Amino acid sequence: MITITENAAKYINNYLTKRGKGLGVRLGVKTSGCSGMAYNLEFVDEAKEDDLIFEEHGARIYIDPKSLVYLDGTQVDYTKEG
Repeated sequence: MITITENAAKYINNYLTKRGKGLGVRLGVKTSGCSGMAYNLEFVDEAKEDDLIFEEHGARIYIDPKSLVYLDGTQVDYTKEG
């Protein structure tokens, strides 16, 4: 399960509004060089058939089933420092 904080949901929804389109954000894990894995974050304009969708506070996170193995239990948050 993926959870989304209220701050993250506000940021995602505001950004999608400014962008003018989009269903949510895709969070994934991909193999990356010799270091192993890297996180990938991108906008979703069209859902894929096998996407798992997690929604809280009106924001949606899309995850492919292979990435969920690595991301299960993740909390998506947004903070601004400095």
